[in-house]
Amino acid sequence: MNQDTIKGQWKQLGGKIKAQWGKLTDDDLKVAEGNAEYLSGKLQERYGIARDEAEKQVRDFEKRNELH
Repeated sequence: MNQDTIKGQWKQLGGKIKAQWGKLTDDDLKVAEGNAEYLSGKLQERYGIARDEAEKQVRDFEKRNELH
């Protein structure tokens, strides 16, 4: 992931992220600020999924939103 790209688009992506992962809070998104590793960790925590699965979901999200 290009961290500069996602950070630059973070506010616009917030709505899409919340639509996909509704258990994430606004505070989660504010703290993440484009950090894919933090976002993956929060997905693990909120959804009880494995690290690999969380990272895959974030990568898939990036691809769908052309953030790669």
